Amino acid sequence: MGSRLQRRGTPARKVVQSAFGSIFSGSLGPASGRLKGHGLPGWPLVDPEGGSTLQIDASAIDVLWVLTCTILVFVMQAGFCCLECGLVRAKNSINVAIKNLIDFCIAAGAFWAVGYALMFGQTSGGWVGTTGFFFSGQTTAWLTAFFFFQLVFCGTSTTIVSGAVAERMRFSAYVAVSLIVSALIYPLIGHWAWGGADIGSRTGWLNSRGFIDFAGSTVVHSTGGWVSLASVLVLGPRTGRFDDQTKPIHGHNLPMSTLGVLLLWLGWFGFNGGSELRFSDRVPGILVNTCLGGAVGANTALFISWAWERRPSVEHVMNGALAGLVAVTASCHIVTPLQASIIGAGGGVAYLLGDVLLRRLRIDDAVGAVPVHAFGGVWGTLAVALCCDPAQWGTGLTRWEQLLIQVQGVGACFAWAFGGGFLILQLLNQVLPLRVSIHGERVGLNIAEHGSSTELIDLLAEMELHRQTGDFSQPVPVDPHTEVGSIAAQYNRVLREVNLTTKKLSHAVIDAEQSRDKLQQTIQELEEFNRLAVGRELRMVELKRQINDLSRELGLPPRYDLTFEQAEKQSRSNDASVHGSPSEGEPRPCG
Repeated sequence: MGSRLQRRGTPARKVVQSAFGSIFSGSLGPASGRLKGHGLPGWPLVDPEGGSTLQIDASAIDVLWVLTCTILVFVMQAGFCCLECGLVRAKNSINVAIKNLIDFCIAAGAFWAVGYALMFGQTSGGWVGTTGFFFSGQTTAWLTAFFFFQLVFCGTSTTIVSGAVAERMRFSAYVAVSLIVSALIYPLIGHWAWGGADIGSRTGWLNSRGFIDFAGSTVVHSTGGWVSLASVLVLGPRTGRFDDQTKPIHGHNLPMSTLGVLLLWLGWFGFNGGSELRFSDRVPGILVNTCLGGAVGANTALFISWAWERRPSVEHVMNGALAGLVAVTASCHIVTPLQASIIGAGGGVAYLLGDVLLRRLRIDDAVGAVPVHAFGGVWGTLAVALCCDPAQWGTGLTRWEQLLIQVQGVGACFAWAFGGGFLILQLLNQVLPLRVSIHGERVGLNIAEHGSSTELIDLLAEMELHRQTGDFSQPVPVDPHTEVGSIAAQYNRVLREVNLTTKKLSHAVIDAEQSRDKLQQTIQELEEFNRLAVGRELRMVELKRQINDLSRELGLPPRYDLTFEQAEKQSRSNDASVHGSPSEGEPRPCG
């Protein structure tokens, strides 16, 4: 492409050449070597005035590349924010968002003051750095760019914890955890694996033995993943997550989470590409391998979960892509595209196995951070020895020896990030309780921790109040210019119908009660009338009997045939015994 531009000699070429010539004039730092006739690949720089070839400071190109990648890595913070906010319930989304903002702020300050020195300072036995506290910036441009690049790496590792502990950790406790990770846990592991990277040497006890973790499958991602596991074990599962069975808690905005994955993927190009620390001829291959690792990881998780669950799970596809990216991060500089695809597929499988294992053990990770970053990171670190060509390692170790040192690195990270993190968090929990109250968890951390809410949460709260009190007389507030307002308006229409129907039912109940009272009164009157009538008939029968008796005494025949009356008397006597005998005031027949 550069030769075509040079032949055509267009004004555009001269503008571009002049611009690059001013940028790479050597003013950014001491030259690490002059390259004649080559600036960026395919762009030979020629002086537009005299036609002579410009001298380009190669270190300036490296600085520009590292700074560009640093900005891309910073975009990953936005990716994590979108991913996690979408995977939690709406009542906790504000809390998750502010945590993703504040943890980077804390990580930046802690890494500047302490972390960078512990990670890249003069080593003490390969275990910890001892110089360079409160990085001053009064140094070369490249070293300042290197510091900036490592700072955003620290922020990335720290923010992984946010998603795992979502919906149940106090904000104050999360601030403390972020400070611990960025100032202590991450820098020490970084020193073991990357110590001396700023001066081109191997001073950490792991990398001096040949440990390879190019861009941080273990150092960044497994560290964040293991601290996440320690945190969720101390916190316990969310209320209702494992009450009767493994009950999933679904996120409220999966499209936002999908956007988060794409932003993370974009940032990963800077994450892996910038870890080369210079604009070399390996950069294009690193970017290709990064892309393939994520893509194949997503495909693998999609097809396996689809076959197993009989549906294409959105969460599995997203986390499969991230696990593939995590896995290929350790070796993207020394693998072929085919090897990168195999490693990415392994990352997708590692995530699925980790997800199943955590659910079986009833460990509640809100967004899948542990399976993605811890399990994917372990696989990616071991894959350096299992999948890569030994000639590319540059360590002089055999495959078995390289595997052993990779296992050592994985084990050391687990012991410090999980073991040390678990102990620190248990102690912290005694002083500063990590978990919110049951009430706070129920109403949501947006309100419980920040006094913030959303239109949807407010609407749900009003509806819940109606349900608890049973009073549907008051409508909910309506903002006619939002989707939630439209839902509220429709709910109010339902309320009006409910209230109208309830009023009609109340009137019907009152009418029915009045009718029942009238009916009962009528029944009582009829019973009283029946009792009086029965008494009179019984007295008439008795009178006829007495007349017949007197007639017999006088030698006269009986005047009344009482056969029928006697049968009726017996029946009515039975009725009288049921309804009661004649009252005391009623006349009785004479003897």
